[in-house]
Amino acid sequence: MQNILESDIFKRSSLLLGEDVMASVAGKRVIIFGVGGVGSWCAEGLVRDGIRHLTLVDVDVVGVTNINRQLQATVSTIGEAKVEALKRRLVDINPNAEIEALCRAYNSETAESFDLNSYDYVIDAIDSLKDKMTLILEATSSKAVFFSAMGAALKVDPTQIRVAEFWDVCGCPLGSMLRKRLRQRKTLPAKKFLCVYDAEVLPNRGLTEDADSYNKQEIVSDQISKKAQINGSLAHITAIFGMTLAGLVIQDIYRQCLA
Repeated sequence: MQNILESDIFKRSSLLLGEDVMASVAGKRVIIFGVGGVGSWCAEGLVRDGIRHLTLVDVDVVGVTNINRQLQATVSTIGEAKVEALKRRLVDINPNAEIEALCRAYNSETAESFDLNSYDYVIDAIDSLKDKMTLILEATSSKAVFFSAMGAALKVDPTQIRVAEFWDVCGCPLGSMLRKRLRQRKTLPAKKFLCVYDAEVLPNRGLTEDADSYNKQEIVSDQISKKAQINGSLAHITAIFGMTLAGLVIQDIYRQCLA
């Protein structure tokens, strides 16, 4: 294996950001919950931008229906834990990166096992409405900066992807449902946070498959419906969502360094 210097890997990044910002980026600790269509691309963006300390959390394995949009999903990785397949790729990008792969579920029962205060940034790329609510409440109560992805399914137009504060997200069924449920529970986020979202909501034009034939991560409750449903999604949309989340982290570090 060729001896590659980290300084060479990030030469172009350092040229733009400066060595002081790059040093700050390398020192930050980030945790991503959900490394599917959105979270996997976020992880890639963060490591390529110079993040060294990254924790990946996801309980699922790679399935054949993940291949169309998830970074680590290929024919050769089917059946592997998503976090392990992604870790292998990220370490190949930067061998000095410290990637922790946690093949664990995040929910109300396991939330206390994650010390969110030990991270500088918490990224939410969870599909489940219930678990997403739990993470929003826990993360906004921590000292970490929190960013969240709203629903990335049923979209084709990449120019409609936006960033807004949670309470200002418009036209996104998942965002609307989250706000409704939080108000019903009378438990609101402890602080404001930015979300990546897209108001475009297209119909599924293909044949509806039986949910039991898919991995459970495919069942996304991001529509205002009592029944969870499988929705179509595309790589160019999920990738932009994920890379935008990564960009929000780097932008925040950059602004802090220049303040």
